[in-house]
Amino acid sequence: MDTSLIIRNAFSQIQECLLDFPVVAILGPRQCGKSTLAKQLIESQGNALYLDLEDYSDVAKLTDPILFFNNNRDKIICLDEIQNKPELFATLRSTVDKNKRNGQFIVLGSASRELIKQSSETLAGRIIYIELTPFQYSEINLLNKNLQLSHYWFHGGFPRSYLARTEKTANQWRLSFIRTFLEQDIPQLGFAIPAESMRRLWQMLAHNHGQLLNTSRLGEVLGISHTTVRNYVDILSQTFMIRILKPYENNFQKRLIKTPKVYLRDTGILHSLLEIENFNQLLGNMLSGASWEGLVIENIIHQFPDWNAFFYRTSAGAEMDLVLTKGEQKIAIECKASLAPNLTKGFWNSIEDLKPDETWVIIPSNEKYQIKPNVTVAGLAEFLKEKK
Repeated sequence: MDTSLIIRNAFSQIQECLLDFPVVAILGPRQCGKSTLAKQLIESQGNALYLDLEDYSDVAKLTDPILFFNNNRDKIICLDEIQNKPELFATLRSTVDKNKRNGQFIVLGSASRELIKQSSETLAGRIIYIELTPFQYSEINLLNKNLQLSHYWFHGGFPRSYLARTEKTANQWRLSFIRTFLEQDIPQLGFAIPAESMRRLWQMLAHNHGQLLNTSRLGEVLGISHTTVRNYVDILSQTFMIRILKPYENNFQKRLIKTPKVYLRDTGILHSLLEIENFNQLLGNMLSGASWEGLVIENIIHQFPDWNAFFYRTSAGAEMDLVLTKGEQKIAIECKASLAPNLTKGFWNSIEDLKPDETWVIIPSNEKYQIKPNVTVAGLAEFLKEKK
């Protein structure tokens, strides 16, 4: 399957943003499809240029960036891997202010805006940030109605993993991605971290996927301080490799768990770090339920960017995997990697505590049915379609 055939959900959103902002930043992990999407956008716009800041010949064109930008002032200029040339942001600001029009630049980055500090400092009020993830289930499901959910679940959403010709090729790509991220990407961002230390932490986080983040315990196992663990975790979070999910805290008369949970954001990378070689092995692994939970949470959070996302847990055992809030609205979501989900007392107690407007139990199926008023069991595709 050609990646160009997959229309990303962000495509139309970015087109609209180009009409309203001078600079549109597309941020996301390496190899998630940012460059492909940008080239599709440029082709749709017509009068545009694409520069790869990891390509020497393109970098050479920016020896005098002011001259280059002035000479192409009527075009949309796309700068890929902007974190490699952070000094360009000051020039972008002066160019934007001089030309006084929207849709001047598209910048692509493989780090969060917190790591690309210059953009937030110099382009305030002139830039909008859009996060692009690996393929979302809704994107590939629209293209391929015969999609096997198991394939997406096991291989994850990175295009070269999901679209690989064989499982062996997909696994080789993921292992290469992990090695390149550790040995090249992290140093390029300016972090002098031993690759092996970061890899060990990443693997530990994989084994703790979907669990509470205990930096002190991780530090003891790895032989480093909890402060160092926290710094490493922040880097993995800001490079889109992990997600830290905060606990839901409100004025409940309950003893709430206040430690965040940690998830690897792509299940394919998770399974490679866990050395799970195929889907059958995944089903027999004790982390299969947590893997499904992470897949569901990542897809849902991406579709609800304007909602706040939390998990809920009390010391008495009431628990809900995901709680979405927006104003007075509240949606509770439980993830079950079973076609016949067993809902525990903790699940029902959490509904009593939270009093959500609606509750969903997401399973690996295409079914949808109610088990109680406002409590619906559904497949991921059915939920995403219902709440679109």
